[in-house]
Amino acid sequence: MARDPDAIQRDIEKARDSLAVTLDELTTKADPKRFVESGKASVQEKLNDPRVRYAMIGVGALVAVIVVRKIFR
Repeated sequence: MARDPDAIQRDIEKARDSLAVTLDELTTKADPKRFVESGKASVQEKLNDPRVRYAMIGVGALVAVIVVRKIFR
């Protein structure tokens, strides 16, 4: 049984609209800016942890002492 051209056209338009919505969702999910913002938030959250913050300060101080000792030797 053959389908009429109007029904075929409506199916094509529905498929096209569905594809457009799907592509918009994929574009939003794969946006590099979104990944960067997520990464920044993650790093900022980790740096706000006192254990990490004080460990970084300790490592920085140790590196500074080593550099100063190398300079004056």
